[in-house]
Amino acid sequence: MQWAAPPIAICLTLVVGAVLFWSLGVSPPKAFYVFFIEPLETSNGWSELVLKASPLILIAQGLALGFRARIYNIGAEGQLLMGAIFASAVAIWTDGSTAWWVLPAMVLAGALGGGLWGALPAWLKTHFNAEETLTTLMLTYVATFFLSWLVSVPWRDPGGSNFPQSIMFGDAALFTPLFEGLRINTSVYITIAAVVIFQIFVSRSFTAFQLAVGGQAPAAARYAGFSARKAVWLSLIISGLTAGIAGAGEVAGPIGQLTLSLSPGYGYAAIIVAWVGRLHPLGIVLSGFLMAMIYIGGDAGQVSLQLPSAITGLFQGMLLFFLLGADAFVNYRIKRRKVVQLNKVAA
Repeated sequence: MQWAAPPIAICLTLVVGAVLFWSLGVSPPKAFYVFFIEPLETSNGWSELVLKASPLILIAQGLALGFRARIYNIGAEGQLLMGAIFASAVAIWTDGSTAWWVLPAMVLAGALGGGLWGALPAWLKTHFNAEETLTTLMLTYVATFFLSWLVSVPWRDPGGSNFPQSIMFGDAALFTPLFEGLRINTSVYITIAAVVIFQIFVSRSFTAFQLAVGGQAPAAARYAGFSARKAVWLSLIISGLTAGIAGAGEVAGPIGQLTLSLSPGYGYAAIIVAWVGRLHPLGIVLSGFLMAMIYIGGDAGQVSLQLPSAITGLFQGMLLFFLLGADAFVNYRIKRRKVVQLNKVAA
């Protein structure tokens, strides 16, 4: 029954979305056509769909590993930003180089940056019992301010008309486009490899079994001698690592430089992707494409229907809200309780 919750949540989101479109004076059939059909009528639309789904799927794979162990990393957005910063440092310091190793070094640097930003809340939790939901979220703000300072002062492009952005990266620091005239690039191969690796890890690894047991039955995990500290470190570092690689893929892919707007909130949306996908590697792939469809549909709705930019976040929030509600009804039975009133008898 756990797999019934996402379809229920999607259907409820569409129903409420139709009411929302109607209240905004837009025909629901026309709005749904613009959202879910029109963007896929061209090869560019399919390219953008895969391009947006790729980082969502990659980040969600790492987050799902921690969620299985009840380690809730809410700061994947900050880990993505730190991965992008570390990767950009390699690109900026090697500017002008045509060496083959520049791009691989950027990916490794991105993984290192995201992993370190995930290791910090792991250290805080294992040494000071600090709640990871708070520390990971707060560190996202630190990463955001750090990024703002970098692109505004030391890394600002002197020829960028005073905009807060770095220089454009050279060809050696960019992923190769897969098709002429489209933005989709070879970074999607990293996501495909990650899905395969996580599928094998989750289905066949004893470590993944330990993480799952630790999350679902902590007492049993302690009795079996499974290390809670190991689960914390492994979950937060791996989820930070995948987010960092996604950040490297953004600056070395469609953007080609470090900017303040390098992520439309992939780190936060990936949390929804992980839960809608039921924390399963293949389920995450499907939910990642659904979330990417909401992104590009929201952009199309702004252009074609003059809808507000908040429509994308609204659909994401409704999907998560209805998913949590559906989970509650699937996991818990509602019973009618009889209230028996006892009359007070005077002594």
